[in-house]
Amino acid sequence: MQTQTNVVRTKRAKRVKWDFWNVVIIAGLLFMLLFLLYPLFNILVKSFYYEGKFSLETYKDFFTLKYYYGALLNSFIVCISATFFATLIGVPVAYIMTRFDIPFKGLIHILIILTLLSPPFIGAYSWILMLGNNGYVTNFLHDIGINVKSIYGLHGMIWVFTIQFYPHIYLYVSGALKTVDSSLEEAAESLGSQRWRKLRTVTLPLIFPTLSTGALMVFMASFADFGTPMLLGQGIKVLPILAYEQFISEMGSNPAMASTLSIILLVISTSILFLQRYLVTRKSFSMSSMRPPKVIKLRPLQKFFALAFIFIVVGISMIPQATVITTSFLKTNGPVFTNQFSLDSYREILFKVPQAILHTFTYSSIAIVIMVIAGLLLSYVTVRRSSRLTSLLDAFIMIPYVIPGTVLGISLIIAFNKPPMVLTGTWIILVIAYVIRKLPYTMRSSTAILYQIDKSVEEASISLGVPPMKTFFKTTAVLMLPGVLSGAILSWVTTINELSSTIVLYAGHTATITVTIYREVFTANFGTAAALASILSFCTILSLIVVNLLSGKKGITM
Repeated sequence: MQTQTNVVRTKRAKRVKWDFWNVVIIAGLLFMLLFLLYPLFNILVKSFYYEGKFSLETYKDFFTLKYYYGALLNSFIVCISATFFATLIGVPVAYIMTRFDIPFKGLIHILIILTLLSPPFIGAYSWILMLGNNGYVTNFLHDIGINVKSIYGLHGMIWVFTIQFYPHIYLYVSGALKTVDSSLEEAAESLGSQRWRKLRTVTLPLIFPTLSTGALMVFMASFADFGTPMLLGQGIKVLPILAYEQFISEMGSNPAMASTLSIILLVISTSILFLQRYLVTRKSFSMSSMRPPKVIKLRPLQKFFALAFIFIVVGISMIPQATVITTSFLKTNGPVFTNQFSLDSYREILFKVPQAILHTFTYSSIAIVIMVIAGLLLSYVTVRRSSRLTSLLDAFIMIPYVIPGTVLGISLIIAFNKPPMVLTGTWIILVIAYVIRKLPYTMRSSTAILYQIDKSVEEASISLGVPPMKTFFKTTAVLMLPGVLSGAILSWVTTINELSSTIVLYAGHTATITVTIYREVFTANFGTAAALASILSFCTILSLIVVNLLSGKKGITM
């Protein structure tokens, strides 16, 4: 009996090989446990303690006081409306772009991606310049006798989120429309279905799972955004703003209520995700995709109207970028822009906030280096060394998809503002937040490219006597690099534009461009805000060009 036990132990020891990849798996799990699950557990515990003792007081206040639950209702109004209108815009744009022979498709695609990658709060700031109380368009309409409501309020948030996030719908739906088996639509036509009936009864049900994923992305992005509601709210609260104000308040912070609001944000985000998954499982269809749909040639008049619709949508969505860049080269007189060309705003930011620019690119670059290395190694273990542990690690990495940046920032401060690990107020906590928030994007691009690399490539290298580790770094990693870098650059773009977590975590000496823009707008220094926003816009455009080149000029995909 003793001999059998020893044999079993020996077999288990042989089964568990403490090689390099096991170290990678354990290191990844420890990182996520320490900097994601532990902080989230802390805010969960904190939400049940009020004035030093266990209590449900904060939850009771949330569900009984209109000041709190009203913010939740406002969030739902904004997010549901923005998702609805984004779908109304994104689906037709995707259908026209994929099914009809319209010119300039490559350029239009890049412009739509640019709209998505620019930060929403810059869009909000741009629309304030045009449709605010003293905006260009507002004043013009007032001069000709038309009084319009300013951009401030819930309707302004809905407008900005719709214009900002409809590309989510466009990207997901256009990808799905390209893979629909045309024989299904042809069968509907042969049974006498008209085009609109075919679209409603065949095409839309087929793409529903993908469409619902795009709608989920719009809802989550709107629900988690901090900058747009803060700039356009003027007293109207949504949940991320309320959580931030309860945590950092001039009248005295309330960490217990901030934690409660954070948990409610997290529960709602997760519930929406599970609801979407449930709907997809009930309404999913399988297709062979052997016969992709053909591109339809339009008559001249049809092509004109299709192009006009696309150009109107894309033109409106590009207005914020054009406004920011244009106004950055105008002279300012206090908070008012004049008609004179000037580089004063750029000179001022180089004199006034050079550190913010340096911090942004330094912190983002450090985070991206970590993400590239982690993306290469962690994607390899999740794909090539699949196990329960790697599945768990993959699930942990994807959790930040549903965590608003404000919640992550609050959780990190609560977890690491006391010994033995004090990170609050340092640049390290910002880098950690960026890595956790953006690693899922790099991971997804890395795993996608790895699935396309045949195992036989590695096996051939090993059979020629090259050690497995050397094979990975000399062969597999090199083949993965273009996909990893494409995802990393897109992660870098979203990192330099990150505000939701940064606004909670930064200290005076670690301020970034996004935080500085936010402060400049609130102090009516619109010239410097425009110059800083233009820097982010130029970096985003340059990054998209690099991604396009890395992807072999095949276009940018999500």
